[in-house]
Amino acid sequence: MSLLSVSDALKRILASFQILEKTTIFLDKSVGRVLAEDILAGTDLPLFDNSSMDGFALCAADVTQAGSSTPISLEVVDDIPAGKMPTKKIQPGQAARIMTGAPLPPGADAVVPVEETDFNQRAPGTPLPEKVAIFKAAKLGANIRKRGSDIRRGESILPHGQRLRAQDLGMLAMLGVAQVPVTRKPRVALLSSGDELLSVDEPLSDGKIYDVNSYTLRAMLNAAGCEIIPLGVAADTPESVRAALEKAKDADLILSSAGVSMGSFDYIRAVIEKDGALSFWRINMRPGKPLTFGAYKNIPFIGLAGNPVSAFVGFMVFVRPVVKKMLGRRTQAQGHMRVRLAEPLQSDGRESYLRAIIHRENGQLNAQLTGHQGSGNLFSMVQANALLIIPAGVKSLNKGAEVEAWLLNS
Repeated sequence: MSLLSVSDALKRILASFQILEKTTIFLDKSVGRVLAEDILAGTDLPLFDNSSMDGFALCAADVTQAGSSTPISLEVVDDIPAGKMPTKKIQPGQAARIMTGAPLPPGADAVVPVEETDFNQRAPGTPLPEKVAIFKAAKLGANIRKRGSDIRRGESILPHGQRLRAQDLGMLAMLGVAQVPVTRKPRVALLSSGDELLSVDEPLSDGKIYDVNSYTLRAMLNAAGCEIIPLGVAADTPESVRAALEKAKDADLILSSAGVSMGSFDYIRAVIEKDGALSFWRINMRPGKPLTFGAYKNIPFIGLAGNPVSAFVGFMVFVRPVVKKMLGRRTQAQGHMRVRLAEPLQSDGRESYLRAIIHRENGQLNAQLTGHQGSGNLFSMVQANALLIIPAGVKSLNKGAEVEAWLLNS
């Protein structure tokens, strides 16, 4: 059986998933969630003409000749703090004290900052002066934020598929959006497999290792926006594997690590084949060749290889795009760029994802491997800030060759 290419495998996997249904949540709970609908502005922003400065609202024509040696005195007829509507229309020769964000009074067409007047008393509770001297001319519209100058009603603000950030929540609050339409979180059932695995709070004993992948994959699923159904660690028996999988009935995806290769005690693949369907189980990639895709009782299943780096890379290449599709986000990987090799490298002809450090030198992005590329060497992944993608069929590259790099913080 020939190995399936990475691109073909990803296409076949993605074809099995659809965007999940919409739900509505409160704005203060929505950071990190994905919009299920476009957000259109329900109002103009600003909502009304307002002052961008603390100062005096006036008619610009009254102060065209104002200067430091030729001040112009105006009668102060109103006091307008933020949150209060003006009570008077400004007539020629008049002004109103106005605070930042306060509505512009009718008749006024400019605001002069308080620093350009003789009114120097700014402490809270300072009474309104009878007159104010203006020391600088004001242009028409000076220091005024016009209604709708930022956003017009009906304008598209945030697209569906947008993962909401802090600034997006602030924008929604500004628009008065109290409840947000988002895509439901994908429910991913997470399973580890192997008699050798221990929880990190257990003492090590001969032949045992800690269950690394549960922590790595759980963190990656959380970062991707998933709800996790923990299935625990299945022992190396078909009965234990089947019992764990039976707890995944409400999942949108079952994700496992280890137990999918050709070892004598790797039972996950066998259970999937008996109680579900297996689409493929080997990919032309390094690390992570023994990747399994199928379904267990109609629930899609992805089985990652057990070595820590293989599981990490397999998640990046296959699982993260699946989660993005279920959330309605773009599935294409982001953060790709061309870099130059700072050293020669060898590959085995499979599409390879090699751990590297990208650094800038003399305006050029250079890449250097983080040491040994074995799939069990997780420390090299900790040191890396990128994966170098070496195409299938390439077995060696010289120093200075350009390759594609995938930034790990993207």
